[in-house]
Amino acid sequence: MISGLVLFVAIVTLNAAAVVLAPVKVLNDGNKMPMLALGTHNSTGEAAFTATVSAIELGYRHIDTAVIYENEEQIGRAIADVMKRGLVKRQDLFITTKIWNDKHSREDVVPALREALGRLNLTYADLYLIHFPIGEKANDKLADTDYLETWMGMEDAKNLGLTKSIGVSNFNSEQIDRIIANSHTIPAVNQIEVNPSLTQESLVAYCQKKGIVVMAHSPFGFMVDRESLESPPPAPDDPVLTKIAKKYGKTTFQVVLRYLVDRGTAPVPKSADQRRQKQNIDIYDFKLTEEEIAAINKFNSNTRVIKGVFWFDHPYYPFNKD
Repeated sequence: MISGLVLFVAIVTLNAAAVVLAPVKVLNDGNKMPMLALGTHNSTGEAAFTATVSAIELGYRHIDTAVIYENEEQIGRAIADVMKRGLVKRQDLFITTKIWNDKHSREDVVPALREALGRLNLTYADLYLIHFPIGEKANDKLADTDYLETWMGMEDAKNLGLTKSIGVSNFNSEQIDRIIANSHTIPAVNQIEVNPSLTQESLVAYCQKKGIVVMAHSPFGFMVDRESLESPPPAPDDPVLTKIAKKYGKTTFQVVLRYLVDRGTAPVPKSADQRRQKQNIDIYDFKLTEEEIAAINKFNSNTRVIKGVFWFDHPYYPFNKD
């Protein structure tokens, strides 16, 4: 059993319709986080608004955004809409947002979060993440700002009550070790890319050993169109995934999300389609075997969706350059 995980699935009635809520996990700071989030990367304008409203209506309680996504204002409107209609209260929702690379100086962190909260029309975030360990200047030129300085600003934000929890995103184990050794706060979360093409077994195990919850972004890897010539397996119709999906009466995408859940991570699937949103949260009535998890792990090719090749020369580039 994964420590801190609430091992039940709540079913609530919302406007006479039953919706399923993802299980929650107690973070290392005592706060509770729903272990599945709506991803909103590349979702802007009215699409971000309608996707967020739809997801909350379906039972999603964790919304993941970032200043660089340019949709915090629309997500804030969506939150206000569902709250005004009485579907949820603020305390029912878990809102994650992230600071961008050009605000890594300690004195910039709190103002950046205040601005994000203004766009979201909220008084606090539930989770605030350093999006990347890489500092940049306002003109996108690389900056050598130490992410330890950024982390001190994150601690400031938490101490002021502007965010309940703080964490990191796209950090490697050495970088997290350095934060732990040089600060007062262990990150509550590390949001990293995890999918069948990039299983990240060692980094996931490291985080879990340290009591850091892993949020898994880009959970479908190359099963969805990445507009790239490089498309390593598995494809959506891969025989291994298809066999597992048929066994449980699910889609191969649901199998992959369940794979991530059974590994103790919190997947962040993105979809603006209501049908797909419903499928993505309908993954709590089955569980994969250890053998099935191992079979999916075999797809690993260490191929990333998010590479950040333009940051190769930065001293804090977090990924293997090979």
